[in-house]
Parts: sequence; C-alpha cells; structure tokens
Amino acid sequence: MSESSVFTAFLTEQAQRTQVLQRQLQQIFDPFGLLATTRTAQQAWANHPFELADNLHRYAMDGFQLQAALLRRFAGEADVDLVEPQPDDPRFSDPIWSESPFWDSVKEYYLFQTRWMQNSLYATPGLTEGERRKSAFWLRQLLNALAPNNFLLGNPTALNKAITTQGESLWQGWDHFARDVRAGDIALTDLSAFTVGENLATTPGVVVYRNELLEVIHYQSNTPTVHQTPIVLISPWINKYYILDLNPAKSMVKYLVDQGFSVFVTSWKNPDATMAEIGLDDYLTQGIVPMIQVAKEISGSEQVNLVGYCIGGTLVSLYMAWINRLSPAAVPVSSVTLLTTLTDFSCPGDIEVFIDEDGLDAIDAIMERQGYLDGKDMAASFRMLRSNSLIWQYWQSNYLLGEPSTAFDILYWNMDSTRMPKKMHHTYLRELYWHNRMIEPDGLHLAGQGIDLARITQPIYMVSAEEDHIAPWQQTFTLAHRVSAPVRLTLSTSGHIVGIINPPSPQSKRSFRQIAFDQNQNIPAALGQQAPVAGSWWPNWVDWLRGFAGAQIKPKLTSRQHPNLGAAPGTYVLE
Repeated sequence: MSESSVFTAFLTEQAQRTQVLQRQLQQIFDPFGLLATTRTAQQAWANHPFELADNLHRYAMDGFQLQAALLRRFAGEADVDLVEPQPDDPRFSDPIWSESPFWDSVKEYYLFQTRWMQNSLYATPGLTEGERRKSAFWLRQLLNALAPNNFLLGNPTALNKAITTQGESLWQGWDHFARDVRAGDIALTDLSAFTVGENLATTPGVVVYRNELLEVIHYQSNTPTVHQTPIVLISPWINKYYILDLNPAKSMVKYLVDQGFSVFVTSWKNPDATMAEIGLDDYLTQGIVPMIQVAKEISGSEQVNLVGYCIGGTLVSLYMAWINRLSPAAVPVSSVTLLTTLTDFSCPGDIEVFIDEDGLDAIDAIMERQGYLDGKDMAASFRMLRSNSLIWQYWQSNYLLGEPSTAFDILYWNMDSTRMPKKMHHTYLRELYWHNRMIEPDGLHLAGQGIDLARITQPIYMVSAEEDHIAPWQQTFTLAHRVSAPVRLTLSTSGHIVGIINPPSPQSKRSFRQIAFDQNQNIPAALGQQAPVAGSWWPNWVDWLRGFAGAQIKPKLTSRQHPNLGAAPGTYVLE
C-alpha cells in the first residue's frame, strides 16, 4: 500500500472516530439536539441581517409602547393591558395581577418578552417546520419555567399567604418539597388516599391465567345470564390496566359487567432489566394470543369481541392484520373496538418533538444501560407537553402555597407508572413512530407475518377524543381508509383519558358525534355536520356490541383448565 493510501485511510479513521466522539458528547450534554437547533436559528438570523434589524426595531417600538402604558398605570390612569394572558392561562387569574400596578407590570413584562421571543422564533428564516416546532417546544419549556409566579418573590398570592399564616405555608411547602425529593417525583395528588384493590380496581373478579408477560382477569358476573361472546380488553402497558376499573362510578369494566357481558382484561407485568429482550412480537404471541384462547375456553365461544385502548389498540390492530393473514378462515374475533388508537404515526401529536434521531438515540442509550425505559422518564415527557398545568401548577400549590394535595384517582393512576422493555420500546419508537412502518403493506413483520391493515375485515368501532394531544383524533381515524371493514367513528369531547373514561351520568357535560364511515367521506367534514349527542358514548357502544355478542348463557367464572389463581386485581398490577 502506498504512503498516500495509508495516510488517506488514517484520515478517514480519525474522521470516523471524531464523529463517534461528537455523537457521544452530544448524548451526554445535548441529547435532544437543542443546542444544535439553537445554533441553526442563530445562524439563520445572522444570514438575514435586514430581517433581524426589522425584528429588533419592532421589539424596541413595542417595548416603548408597553413602558409608556405602564407609566400611565403607575400614575393612576386606568389602562388596558397591552399584553393579556391567553384565555386558558390560569397563572395570572388572581385579581392582584390586574389591580396592583406593580404586579401588573411584572405580568406585562413577562408576557411581552415571552410573546416576542416565541414570535421571533416562528419568524426565523430558513428553519424547517420540524426545527421550528422542536425549537418552539424547548423555548416554551424555558419560558414557562421562568414565569414570575414560579418563584416566591414573584408570586404575590404566595407572599400574601406566607404573611397571613405567619410563615406556616412556607414551612408546609418545604415539607412537601422534601417529601417529593425523597419520592423522586412531584406529587400530583394525595398518594396516601388510594390503594389498588381497596378503593381502586375493586370490581370482583379472579386471575384465570398468568405467564411471564401478563395476568388475565375475568370479572364476576352480576346478571343471571351473560352474552356468550366475551369482551377481551387489551389495556395499555404504558400505564396500569385499572384506568378501566378506577372505582364503581368510573369503571368501564363494571359498566360492561352490569350490561350482561363476560369481561376479561389484561394486567401486564411491569418489566425489569431481565425482560430487556421482550419484543413487540412477544406482546402479540404471549399476550393477545393466549388471552383470547383463555376467554374462548372459559366462555365456550368460538370468537371474542376485542377491545384495545391506546397502545393496546395499536397492538390489537397489529394482531388483527396478523391473524387475518395467518388464519383468514378462522379469525377468533367477532368485532373490534379501538379507543384513542394510533396506527398512522405521520402526525403523532405533540409527542413528535421527542421523535427524531437525536431524541431516539438518547432514549436508546438510556434503555441500553437499564434494559428498560423507566415510567417516570416517560411520564416526565408527557407532562412537559402540558408543563404549566402538569408541572408548574403543582410546583406553586405544593411548595409556594404549601397546600395539601387533593385526592384524585386519575392522577394517582397517572403517577403509578410502568416500565417499557428495551426491545419492545425500541421497535415501537423506531419502526412505528419514526419510520411509520405500520401503514406500509408488509412494511412491518411480526411473528413471521407481514402486517397489512387492508386485510382487516371485521367490524370496527373507533373512539377518539377532541382534545387528545397524545393520539390526535384526525390521525387515529385515518385507519378507516386502510381497512377493508365497516367502521363506525365516534368523536367524544374531552381528552385522552376523560374522553374514554366517560360513564353515563345525569350531570355529564360531555357529548359525542358519530358517523358510519364511507370511503368517499371527508371525515372531519362529515363529523362536523353531525349534531352532538349529549352524554356518554358508552350506551351507544353497548348497543353496537350486542350485535356481535351471541346468545345468553349461564355465566362461568373459571374452568378446570383455567382455575382461580387469585382474586382481582391480581399481583402484577401491584409491582
């Protein structure tokens, strides 16, 4: 080999090592690529000096007008706020923020600087839409954190309470802070108020099957007869199953049992490092497949009505495409219900700020070290999507105001987090979220079969929620265009949880719209033309389910093959 070739090979090797080192340093100091995106924005403005000068001129003029208005306010003149909080922003709802000239000026300066920085970012020339959204997200986190009311000296409500309580509120706030530091998480609710199996997940039932991945709970009937075709609920394993059985007033499980259905639910094991190599295939073959077999054996039915919620619904969709290819003449499913379920991840909602090469590499690095992704890490990411309401609101109430945590069952469930096994979550994030393989015919292979959603022919009832920022309803409903099945689309009010955990109640302020999907329809337009139906969508769903539920039979809780392994809620949910 010539000296020049050796030298070229040496330079190539050094360049590769440099790239690896740069990548490693980025994973340590800037895992989500924020600094790189910030540099891109700064360079873009440097390359457009005239636009920058114009932007700074507008800033100076607007700042001058704000200063003049605040001076008039201090002089005793009534004046309208030049920068007002958004209607849904509760941070400045205390009247003192408007009545006091000093606190009004603090509020106005903060909002002015916040709006100007955000508007300037969106006006940055040359940024891609992805860079713009990513930068805006991280800038919003910084600005939300720096709000004056997050600091004791900048929060007039907290200062007033500290004075009137002679410092007792500050002492209580410090006690709450020490408690949360020990727990490693900010308390969203009174954790001592709930116990799973005592005042949560209380519908009577028994565990009838257990393997390394899940427990199957079958609920005790309270009607003389039940429909022979059972309901099999596939819960999300991102959280624990009892969101479907919170308490008697909010339990979807109890409601279905009361309607005369035989109900089975998954209680997934909370994985640890020993389950690092559990993959999405395993959730299908060791999760849905045996669960359906158990439900069939106990009920004596040849089919089940399959229901999936969130990522559980994504798994149900994968299973349906898989089983329709593997055994099209003997699919053991009579109907499918999908609740807030994504199958097309091209526009996955606010969570997309974490879904790029930098973010996925950071998550992979964490999982490689631990063998799983801790539920607290995932919960923190979701809270950041609504940081004012899910972080800073509790920061103020818990620590600055020293208020006791209220007891709220949904927030308790939200804090009862679970882990994600490394292999499964890598596939889920990379192949579904990042590469969007699920919508490609045979673009994804599971358990030896190509996944093609067009093979699904069983009737589908889909439910999504108007305010869902985790699974946007417009995106979930795109599945209707890909399957070969009749689909009923139901759009509920509220969000990802409350839109689904939506029991019938005379006091309910919720409603839903519904259409029977036609391939020629524009879904948003068709739904917009429907008059809202007041109340819960649950009774409508039950009426639909009865068409696939079979004859009435005497209920049976267990069988010789699947005996009672312990009372509900089982053992996995307590891990």
